[in-house]
Amino acid sequence: MKLTDLLVDLTWELIGGSTDLDIRSVAYDSRKALPGTLFVCIDGFNTDGHLYAQSAVDNGAACLITGKAIAVDGKVTVIRVPDTRHALAGVSARWFGSPADGMDVVGVTGTKGKTTTTYMIREILEKAGHRTGLVGTVENCIGHERIPARRTTPESYDLQEMFEKMRERSVDSVAMEVSSQGLKLSRVDFVPFKIGVFTNFSQDHIGGAEHTDMADYFRSKMLLFARCGSAIVNADADVSDAVIKACAGPVLTYGIRHSADIRAEKVETHQDSVSFHAVTPWFQADVRVSAPGLFNVYNALAAIAACGLLGVSAADVRAGLAEIQVPGRVEVVPTPGRPYTVMIDYAHTPDSLENILSAVRDFTAGRLISLFGCGGDRDRSKRPLMGLISGRLADYTIITSDNPRTEEPEQILRDIEAGILSSGADYTVITDRTAAIRHALENGRTGDIIVLAGKGHETYQMFKDRTIHYDEREVVETLLKEMV
Repeated sequence: MKLTDLLVDLTWELIGGSTDLDIRSVAYDSRKALPGTLFVCIDGFNTDGHLYAQSAVDNGAACLITGKAIAVDGKVTVIRVPDTRHALAGVSARWFGSPADGMDVVGVTGTKGKTTTTYMIREILEKAGHRTGLVGTVENCIGHERIPARRTTPESYDLQEMFEKMRERSVDSVAMEVSSQGLKLSRVDFVPFKIGVFTNFSQDHIGGAEHTDMADYFRSKMLLFARCGSAIVNADADVSDAVIKACAGPVLTYGIRHSADIRAEKVETHQDSVSFHAVTPWFQADVRVSAPGLFNVYNALAAIAACGLLGVSAADVRAGLAEIQVPGRVEVVPTPGRPYTVMIDYAHTPDSLENILSAVRDFTAGRLISLFGCGGDRDRSKRPLMGLISGRLADYTIITSDNPRTEEPEQILRDIEAGILSSGADYTVITDRTAAIRHALENGRTGDIIVLAGKGHETYQMFKDRTIHYDEREVVETLLKEMV
C-alpha cells in the first residue's frame, strides 16, 4: 500500500526522505519491523517507542512516524505527527481497509458492568440471528472462537486486525468494552461506534500509569460520546446529566429510580436470578436474567436499550437474558459434598464489592464470608473503603493478597485493615491467598456463602518479581480434595 494512502486521515509533516513508498507492513514494536515496514513510535507504560527507532531501521523499516525529533542512521522516511497514538490508529484502520465500517459496533464504557453488559448484548444478538464479535476484559470472540484478552481494549493496530478477522467471518455486530485507557490512549480512534453505552461512574484507575484524578478519568470516558452515533445513558448515575451533555448524537436513558426511556418495573431478586417488567419504546416484556443482583437489572436494561436500537424483538431479548453466563461474574464454583456455597467475582472497586456483597446478602441463609484484597500500584485510597464495606456487609472478612505487583503485600493489607477496624467487624488477615481460601473453606458452615472477590476471570497473580498462574476455580478444587 502506498504511504500517502495510509496518511490520508492524518495531519503530518515530512521531515526527511520521500513519501513515494510502497509499505509492506505496519508495526509499533521494533522487533516486528521488516524490510518495507512503516514503524510508528508510541509511548508505552514502560518505555518510549522513539528509543527503538534505530532498531526498527536496522531491521529494515522504510518509514518512521514520530512525535519527537529523532536522529537515526540509514535511508528512511521520517514523518512527524502531533500524536503518534492517534496516527497508529489512523494508519491501522487504513491498512486493514476500515473493516468495522460495515458492522454495528456497540461500545460500552463505565466503571462497572462493562463486561456483563457486552456479554448480554452479544447473547441477545446471537438469539436474533446476528453474527457477532466481542471485545473485552475476559476474552475476545469472533463468532464462537474465543481468544484470550491481554487488555480490556487492545492497541489500535491489534483491534483493527481483529475487526479484519471478524469481517472475514461475516460478523455484522460487535459488542465492545471501551476502557478509559483505550479512549485516552487513542486505541479506539477511527472505530465507527454506532452506539455508545454509559453504565456508571465511581472510583477506580487513579494513580500509577492510569489517570491522574477522577476528572481525568471522567473526561477520558466522555470521549466515546463525542464520536458515537447514538448514546445510551444510565439515568440513575450521579453523573448522568454531565454524560448527556457530552453526547454529540441522540440519547436514550435507562434506569429504575428516575424517569427513563427504558425502565425496569416490578423488580424481584432471587438466589440465582433477577426478574422485572421491561418498559421500552419498542415493546414491554417480562424478563428473567440468569444472574442475581440489582446491578444486573441495570446491565440488562443497558443491553435491552442497545439491542432495541438495533431492532431486536422482545422474544430474542428474553431468550438471551435467560441464558446469560459471564466468566468470573457471580460465578458459583462446584463444592461437592460441602454444605456451603463458593462464588467468585471480579469485584475490585468499592462500589463493585458493595454490589456483590449486597446482592448475596439477600439470599444468604448462613453467614456471608468475604475474601478479598486490593491491587498494588493502584489507587490506595480505595483500600480502606473496601475494608469498611466488607466489614459492614459481611459476617466475616478475610483480607488477603490480590495482585500486589511492586508493592509489599503486607502494606496493602494494612491499608485495607485501617478501614475494616472502624466497622468493628469480625475479620482476619492472611497474606497468602491460597492459605486464605483454605481458611475460608475449612471454616465454612451450613448455609454460608463464601465470596472470593477481586480475581474473577483472571488466571494469574502478579508479584514484584514474577507472575504466576492462579485460577481460583482450580485452587478451590485442589483444596477441597486435600481436605477430604
